[in-house]
Amino acid sequence: MPKRTFYNLPESKKLTLIHAAKQEFSRAPLYKASITNIVNLAGIPRGSFYQYFENKDDAFFYILDAQTKARRANFVFLLKKYEGDLFDAMTEMFRLTLQEPTTEEDLNFMKNAMLNMTDKIDDAFTRIFNDTDSTEQRKEISQLINKQNLNILEEEELFYIMQIITSVIFRNFVEKFAKNLSDEQAMENYQKEMNLLKNGLYKPVEQK
Repeated sequence: MPKRTFYNLPESKKLTLIHAAKQEFSRAPLYKASITNIVNLAGIPRGSFYQYFENKDDAFFYILDAQTKARRANFVFLLKKYEGDLFDAMTEMFRLTLQEPTTEEDLNFMKNAMLNMTDKIDDAFTRIFNDTDSTEQRKEISQLINKQNLNILEEEELFYIMQIITSVIFRNFVEKFAKNLSDEQAMENYQKEMNLLKNGLYKPVEQK
């Protein structure tokens, strides 16, 4: 996380620094990104960067975590909108995330993160749907999901279902960027896989 000195900066300076970091992470994946480029874009001395962040990873995950929080709030909204239907909410979330990048910079930031996935990046994305670090948030998601539709016997099984569906989501995003698929093709591929999962995980109508 950023140091306290970062949070004490005027809002305009914080935004300038974060925008510079985001520009660099959209140009190159985290492991290739340059602090020199970030400070040059932000117009600050290199030493100042270390007053605000421990290293470039710190800056990257600050940006990624902010995006994750926004997407998680949207996921909660979608679960409510679709009355707890997990598959409908996940499908809408996938579609909206495809449409989300409004600039080339946003698109390249996501692309670099997806195509250079590490355990830590994967954990950050996973917190959108299942925050294992927060019992409260995990409970909130669980309470919103309509479990009567799902072919599960106990609460713990829901956690594994979420892991499976999340894996499908991120694999499809990686495939989109790796193969340069259109949003339409990525959506079609995703829906095929989700329909197969839904057929296996949903109870037959007579059992609901």
